[in-house]
Amino acid sequence: MKIKQFKDDPLSHFSYALVSNGEMALIDPARNPIQYYKYAEEENAKIVAVLETHPHADFVSGHLQIHKETGATIYISEKVGVNYPHQSFDEGDSITIGDVTIKPIFTPGHSPDSLTFHAFDKDEHVLFTGDTLFIGDVGRPDLREKAGNTKSKRKELAQMMYQSIQNKFDDLPDEAIVYPAHGAGSLCGKNMSDANSSTLGNERMGNWAFKKQTKEEFVSEILKDQPFIPSYFGFNVDLNRDGAENVQAAKYRVPIHLNVENIEDEFLVVDTRDEQIYKKSHLPYSINIMARSENDKFETWLGAIIEPEEQFYLVLETIDKLDEILERLAKIGYEKQLKGIFTLSDKITNSSEKFDVATFDENKENYTIVDIRNDAEVSEAKIFENSYHIPLNELRNKIGDLPKNKPLVVHCAGGYRSAAGSSIIESEIEEVAVYDLSEDVKKYKS
Repeated sequence: MKIKQFKDDPLSHFSYALVSNGEMALIDPARNPIQYYKYAEEENAKIVAVLETHPHADFVSGHLQIHKETGATIYISEKVGVNYPHQSFDEGDSITIGDVTIKPIFTPGHSPDSLTFHAFDKDEHVLFTGDTLFIGDVGRPDLREKAGNTKSKRKELAQMMYQSIQNKFDDLPDEAIVYPAHGAGSLCGKNMSDANSSTLGNERMGNWAFKKQTKEEFVSEILKDQPFIPSYFGFNVDLNRDGAENVQAAKYRVPIHLNVENIEDEFLVVDTRDEQIYKKSHLPYSINIMARSENDKFETWLGAIIEPEEQFYLVLETIDKLDEILERLAKIGYEKQLKGIFTLSDKITNSSEKFDVATFDENKENYTIVDIRNDAEVSEAKIFENSYHIPLNELRNKIGDLPKNKPLVVHCAGGYRSAAGSSIIESEIEEVAVYDLSEDVKKYKS
């Protein structure tokens, strides 16, 4: 048995290829299948199976495209209720990939239809745990209240997770390798390790979920301090249940406009350029969600700020970034909402207010400070005592709560989110100046 792990850094998503005796199975694949096709070529292997642990909320899967292009069978729990061609795969079933047997284990908790896949041959045991068992944590149970057509209450799912962790792994050996679908940085859990794999024995010793505790203690712990749920999560669950269209065809339908000076349409504009470039010159009423590196979580914040099916334009710094940005949009299924892609003319004069940190230091009382960090971050420690707190993902709907009698200074924890937050407020409030504290916030953190 040979296993290759693929990582999508912005979404902290792990997918897998299992190869044995010329056959390949893919587990929880990302939307674009090209990386898996390349690996199949390298291994001279035929892709015969795509296994989904559950309908994912934070990314779009390419299972249907892979099925259509390779003939691979999609294996997924009948409890998911999908309409695309598939083979139901539930506890008691099994398949063989080369010399490897794969059996599904019903492990509800993150979702009511979650599976863990137990793959084994004569030498090795492997667990593809999806969003059930992470390294150091377990999947959050609160997504299905709002995510997807199949709704389940968080407390009920938390209780299911307790039963899954307590009972479903008992007969498996300590040396079984644990391969989760996500790592640290994913919003599908809250305290995941930076490690990309573990063993079941290590998790039994070090993962809080395996420690001896009552169901009530477990439920209380798993439900507290969970991160926010981006708007796009429910949209992705339903899209994965239906099966996404071919990603290469979907990405390149978008019209491109070069050196734009203004737009007349009322669609939202998302500007992906670096904040320093944006602040010097941008289209009025645009939102600055930077896509500058693989560590910036652009996909998460786009899907948290822009609602599913809300139409928008996108601004690029140069057309060279076209392929990269279309790939990132397609990962969360937002390419259909995109009405056009722009590069901007150097004749645009609209700019953001320049911020003088020294003046702010001397007269903080003359400003309204807006903290756009998440609830858990603020409960842990406020950076400025008298600040207003509105999480970034709620900001567009709550701008009316902000006073307009003083200039507004927006901050987050490191500067990335405040670029988006200040641009949102700037596009809505004209009565007072709006400033971005940006990376200068770091000097105020204790």
